[in-house]
Amino acid sequence: MDTKADIDSQETQEWIEALDSVLEHEGVERAHYLLERLIDKARRSGAYLPYSANTAYINTIPPSAEAHFPGDRAMERRIKAFIRWNAMAMVVKANKKYNGLGGHIASFASAATLFEVGFNHFFHAPGEGHGGDLIFFQGHSAPGIYARAFLEGRLSEEQLHHFRREAHGDSGLSSYPHPRLMPDFWQFPTVSMGLSSLMAIYQARFLKYLCNREILCAHERKVWAFLGDGEMDEPESLGAISLAAREKLDNLIFVVNCNLQRLDGPVRGNGKIIQELEAVFRGAGWNVIKVIWGSYWDPLLARDKDGILLQRMEEAVDGDYQNYQVKGGSYTREHFFNKYPELQDMVANMSDEDIWRLNRGGHDPSKVYAAYAAAVKHQGQPTVILAKTVKGYGMGIAGEGQNITHQQKKLGEEALKTFRDRFNIPISDSDIGEAPFYKPDQDSPEMRYLHERRKTLGGYLPTRKHAGYPRS
Repeated sequence: MDTKADIDSQETQEWIEALDSVLEHEGVERAHYLLERLIDKARRSGAYLPYSANTAYINTIPPSAEAHFPGDRAMERRIKAFIRWNAMAMVVKANKKYNGLGGHIASFASAATLFEVGFNHFFHAPGEGHGGDLIFFQGHSAPGIYARAFLEGRLSEEQLHHFRREAHGDSGLSSYPHPRLMPDFWQFPTVSMGLSSLMAIYQARFLKYLCNREILCAHERKVWAFLGDGEMDEPESLGAISLAAREKLDNLIFVVNCNLQRLDGPVRGNGKIIQELEAVFRGAGWNVIKVIWGSYWDPLLARDKDGILLQRMEEAVDGDYQNYQVKGGSYTREHFFNKYPELQDMVANMSDEDIWRLNRGGHDPSKVYAAYAAAVKHQGQPTVILAKTVKGYGMGIAGEGQNITHQQKKLGEEALKTFRDRFNIPISDSDIGEAPFYKPDQDSPEMRYLHERRKTLGGYLPTRKHAGYPRS
């Protein structure tokens, strides 16, 4: 914000204090109403007030408005760690045996929390009283979905050993989601990139069609599409979003994993992809929820009375944020916080390790849960959730946040040890070089929790019936 244009700072402060009073005593909705009336009055009086589709570079949902996270955070973190490990091991083992076989470690590493919050709390399977949610899983994250199915007992270790070898009879796993190759498992094909968003929009529209004509009751069903920020540059990704808004498809939820990197480098190194996508979707009539900062930022933002931290967040571009992630807490202190004395003082009592741990919203289960809870309740518009993450989260020196990470297929023994130690996987040094799969005992607390959560939500996903029911 350009403070030099303030010709009467006292008057400005009086307006701000008046707004603060309304927010405190009458709430956000009243404040929003008054601001809209003022803007309308100014425009009717001849003032030129250009429309801005962007909001501040902070979470859409403030901490005070977040839905309470109902799960066991520690238990879900353990389960997610096992899934992370097995997803990584699947790709590493496949490429160790068949050099150049391919696969992706970094995509699921960045999206694990986005998926796991959904699996544990939101994704309904078809069953009595619920037709089941329809989920378009991001293609490059397929190893993580296979790894979860392995823990659930729906895929065998032999099948994990045949990742990307779908021609290997019934034991092969397809490279990407595809119902023709795995007709009992995947609901939808989601590769090539860009197709998921288009198909999800028309799937949601068809469900509305069936409901409106009382052919099938599907009011409780949601269509989820998990997409990448680089993927949104595909023409198909944004080609039908205005239709979704026009048709009021409030059964549709996009989750865009904004890890700031594409196949060959930054998505918007000198800009902000989240702000760009917010403007595109909001301008098209969507409900936009931004999940940018994790809970460790909340105390700092609460102390930011003069808006200097928010200003600094706005100034830094995506390329800067990638540098902060890769180069650590000391670099972040020097190049982010030390730009302004107020911010330097704000983190004076924080160690470099504390600064490096300031997390992104897409890795914080509480922030993700709050966004999902708001999205499923929203009416009259489709919702897009823009979640900021780190590509290759947990990969450390092997590629976390680095431009090379999308193409990383192999991890050396030291990188495997770092990964194991970071997520506390019980695998010995003597076995680590083989990157063995890990599965807890069936009656362990983790496995009981895993199955209980899916039982509560009607069963396991993804799953697909490849034969229709006979007509009576």
